[in-house]
Amino acid sequence: MQYKIKEIFYSVQGEGYCVGRPAVFCRFSGCNLWSGKEEDRVNALCDFCDTDFYGTDGENGGIYENADALAAKIVKLWPEGKNSRSKFVVCTGGEPLLQLDKTLIDALHKKDFYVAVETNGTIKSPQLDWICVSPKEGVDLVQKRGNELKLIYPQEGSDPRKYLKYDFEHFFLQPMDGPHYMENLRRTLQYVLDHPRWRLSLQIQKILNIK
Repeated sequence: MQYKIKEIFYSVQGEGYCVGRPAVFCRFSGCNLWSGKEEDRVNALCDFCDTDFYGTDGENGGIYENADALAAKIVKLWPEGKNSRSKFVVCTGGEPLLQLDKTLIDALHKKDFYVAVETNGTIKSPQLDWICVSPKEGVDLVQKRGNELKLIYPQEGSDPRKYLKYDFEHFFLQPMDGPHYMENLRRTLQYVLDHPRWRLSLQIQKILNIK
């Protein structure tokens, strides 16, 4: 199977439970909730995405012919060598589960990587080491269990309480980016203080101005 990749880079996880952990990020091209083209945003099922996942023109992007080729590229970006016990790869997008499969997961495990996915939850996930689901209001949630649920807040018509029935270890609220960010941050912080089952997630990569 070929894999269409927007970009692959080494940085630190900026959001959610694993914030601050060094990771190789493998961003898959494509999403099932938005084409990635600005002219289509107004009609997208998710119209607030702040990530460029369209095409294959990013750093280390391209079409990888098979799982071994993609895993080999990911290994090259990890700085500590093949015997490191801390190898961590985050499969993200767009929607990575349109492409991420058991063959690639097995190839990454053979390279001693701990494999995480960041998904919108509309596609059932294969067995992974870490599953982060970021649900979108008005879209059916299929992946109802995992390690963390990270809800972008506020979303029109969305009530965070309805997600607490699902089987996740950690629940995060993250303020929606954009022109109203400071107001969204205020509202998110207040909601977390009023409902302490939730934890606050910030996009540390943007605060630090890193990728």
